[in-house]
Amino acid sequence: MASLWNDQGVRIPVTVLQLDNCQVTANVVTGRPDHTVYHAVQVASSDRPSKTTTRQMLGHFRKAAVTPKRFVKEFPVTPDAHVPVGTTLNAVHYVPGQYVDVVAKSIGKGFQGVMKRWGYHGLAASHGVSVSHRSAGSTGNHQDPGRVFPGKKMAGRMGGKQVTVQNLAVVRVDSALNLVYVRGAVPGIDDGPVYIQDAKKVMAVGKHNEVKGKTEKILPKGVDDLPFPAGTAELAKQLPSIIVAPAYRRSPFTPPE
Repeated sequence: MASLWNDQGVRIPVTVLQLDNCQVTANVVTGRPDHTVYHAVQVASSDRPSKTTTRQMLGHFRKAAVTPKRFVKEFPVTPDAHVPVGTTLNAVHYVPGQYVDVVAKSIGKGFQGVMKRWGYHGLAASHGVSVSHRSAGSTGNHQDPGRVFPGKKMAGRMGGKQVTVQNLAVVRVDSALNLVYVRGAVPGIDDGPVYIQDAKKVMAVGKHNEVKGKTEKILPKGVDDLPFPAGTAELAKQLPSIIVAPAYRRSPFTPPE
């Protein structure tokens, strides 16, 4: 994580994410049992040696004309949002001011008790409490129902699972270094893989407005449109190397440039 400051001196905590040679490896079109069609774009990143890649994946990457990758992930898209195979995505694919969801595997903390895992208060650490200061207390019930209900908060493995943080604002992009600055914290360890996608809740508002016949713009203030078909290296050459969201670039009392 890092910090940015706007013209008013307000500190903005951000997480710096880097696109490590992200390339499109396939466009997925699959029929569903309900007779609808599933569309997705498969993206791979982080180059890896050929000797550590399976033959099946080597053939897949060879067909897409890209180098072997370590991480492969597909993202659902609309039918008109397919990206040509082999396209290299740049940081300008994200527009400063838009909202995204970040998915990653959280830090594993091993087997933990209820106080650390669930925030239990614990028992009084006084005389007569024996050695149960950090215990969970009663977990069962009486003869009826005579069992522990599923989902009871108990000691167990903490962390180490997929976590999604929603509605993080893209504050800044650096196309020269392929960096994306998002406001707030994201799950996962340093240098670990994370997946960025459009904010589902914001997109749901747009679909709702479309069904109701409304034409309200769901993009943030100062954002006219998103790059299409994608923020490629060719598009990055036509834009400044560093782009900052309008809300974080200058004071609201400063006249527009």
